[in-house]
Amino acid sequence: GNPFPEQTSRAGKSLLKLSVIGLGFGINIKIVIEVGAGSLLITLISISATILLGEMLGRWLKIRSNTRTLIAFGTAICGGSAIAAIAPVIKARDEEIAVSLATVFTLNALALILFPPLGHWLNLSQEQFGLWAALAIHDTSSVVGAAAVFGSVALTVGTTVKLTRALWIAPCTVITGLILKSSQRPSIPLFIVGFIFAACINSWLPALETLWGSLYGAAKQALVMTLFLIGSGLNRGVLRQVGIQPLILGVMLWFAVSMTSLAFISAEVIG
Repeated sequence: GNPFPEQTSRAGKSLLKLSVIGLGFGINIKIVIEVGAGSLLITLISISATILLGEMLGRWLKIRSNTRTLIAFGTAICGGSAIAAIAPVIKARDEEIAVSLATVFTLNALALILFPPLGHWLNLSQEQFGLWAALAIHDTSSVVGAAAVFGSVALTVGTTVKLTRALWIAPCTVITGLILKSSQRPSIPLFIVGFIFAACINSWLPALETLWGSLYGAAKQALVMTLFLIGSGLNRGVLRQVGIQPLILGVMLWFAVSMTSLAFISAEVIG
């Protein structure tokens, strides 16, 4: 087993976010805007459906209201970032936040490792895999990670669609706050801001293309180390901490989102 689970977990999460920022140097912001605008309707429908399904399954599994809401938001929008944003609005307790984060993190780590080989096995194109990763993997950082492993086109498509989803943190949090009459303000994760900034610099300063290429290459190397650190953090202790009911909800939601999005992509209904 891993003798330093807490240290590798922290290092993995930090390195993953830094890798995401660095991978922004390989993205053209104009393409981000074009693809993002084109995926707005898909994003709105899938987020709404996932949150609704999460609430229904959570009630059926008799999971606490806050816990099921956190897991549903985390699955629908962008994992831990969405959970962190919505938690103060619904006045979630620490243990509810911890269980939800552990559920999403466990499934997120599995997706980061499993999705690239699954994509090859399913003979998905670069565009199809990028879209599937964006719709089915929880965290923005892990979508970028999995897509970067699959290919550069998958990285562009996956990142842009997921960024569109991530930006829904603000309106979803505001709407939830209005419904619950909460005064908490929404926040957008800093690494997402950093990624967009890196993509803007890469697009607006082409004269420094060599430098941006080097930073992009370094980020891809850092991503390999990140995959190792995250993989080493998956063990029985993590699964025991999550508990069976929230994990069942997380798996059911994840499976439903993954299979539905894959079916639509394969049938060319979306994409």
